[in-house]
Amino acid sequence: MFKIDREGAFKLCIFGDGGVGKTTLIQRYLTKLFNQDLKMTIGADFSIKKFEIEGKKVVVRIWDFAGEERFKVLLPSFAKGADGGIFMYDLSRYTSIKNLDDWLSIFERNVRDKQIKIPIIMVGGKLDLEDNRSVETAEAIELSNTHNLQGIYECSSKTGVNVEEIFELITRKMMKNVGML
Repeated sequence: MFKIDREGAFKLCIFGDGGVGKTTLIQRYLTKLFNQDLKMTIGADFSIKKFEIEGKKVVVRIWDFAGEERFKVLLPSFAKGADGGIFMYDLSRYTSIKNLDDWLSIFERNVRDKQIKIPIIMVGGKLDLEDNRSVETAEAIELSNTHNLQGIYECSSKTGVNVEEIFELITRKMMKNVGML
């Protein structure tokens, strides 16, 4: 049995426009498989992942938020109590990064404790579509720095490139934030 102290349980929210690959990223991480036929998320969905980092057991509750405009109204209530966040955009669709300000304002306004700044990273998905890239890495880095985010990472749910690393990295940041690392 996998027992855990409260300190080792984290709520991670993944948010961004619809169709950027949030659900496929989570599914690739959890199952190691790519399913391009996933249906649109309605409202929010969540999954749980249990693992160890540096001998410390952690449980990450991953909240996947629907990106369509009509569901944005749900994000404030679901974001409460978040320990970390991932803003995801599509490297091949420039408009998906343009809404960063809106997503961050909704998310940050509703997290647990205003005194503790939770780690938020940017993730550019669909790296396998490099030939169709419309968001340059340098521009994403600049946006990340402007908003005081904790980095920008690129991945492909289709090939699996950087998927594990992204979740380990954000988990380490959440652990460090509460003094576990």
